[in-house]
Amino acid sequence: MNKTILRGWNWCRRFRKRCGYGVHSPSDFFLITFVIYEKQPFYAYSQLHHLRRLVAHLPGHREKVDKLFFRLVNYLRPETVIEFGTGSGMTTRYMCEANSNMSIYTLSDDEFDSQVERLFITKKNIHHITGVSRDEIKEILKSHKPPTLFHIAHIGEYREVYEEIIDYISDEDCLIISYPYSDKEKKSWWKSVVDDKRTRVTFDLYDIGIVFFDKKRVKENRIVNFL
Repeated sequence: MNKTILRGWNWCRRFRKRCGYGVHSPSDFFLITFVIYEKQPFYAYSQLHHLRRLVAHLPGHREKVDKLFFRLVNYLRPETVIEFGTGSGMTTRYMCEANSNMSIYTLSDDEFDSQVERLFITKKNIHHITGVSRDEIKEILKSHKPPTLFHIAHIGEYREVYEEIIDYISDEDCLIISYPYSDKEKKSWWKSVVDDKRTRVTFDLYDIGIVFFDKKRVKENRIVNFL
């Protein structure tokens, strides 16, 4: 099915899941209403918009989703971001602009792309690492400062990465999974993450899935129309 038609179909299916309707948790309602659906033009949006053309040839999210990453970091205020699969690097830059005091580790199996490096060169808190080994990943996971935002992005080994990081995740941390509906296999895996007893509240935005781990919360999956 054509991607535009598929997106329109899913928008219709999620029509009743917009603006926080039916959400009774105050914190979840705030997240949906004042973070996910926030429409104020933040200071960095204009500058970042003009950078997008540099890396348009590389895999990345649409601008609406990258802006959400900015707002999520601005809201969650993590000490560390650990991202698996750099892609175009635009999502990384949006997160960086939202909180310049945090450390960002973006890990990629690909060689350095000169245009991605141009995005990162002036940002000393972005650590772009390529060809990283499993032992090096474990060292990064052991040494990170919570609260941490984990991002499973442009990487084929998403199952392995998830199992790698889950043992290091605390109640304060958050995980964002990009493209949970990219194909049948990943859609099935996303459902297993939602059902996983180690996760608590999940938000399904179609383009991304947001996972929280606070064990004090009742397990719940919230579908949000963000298409």
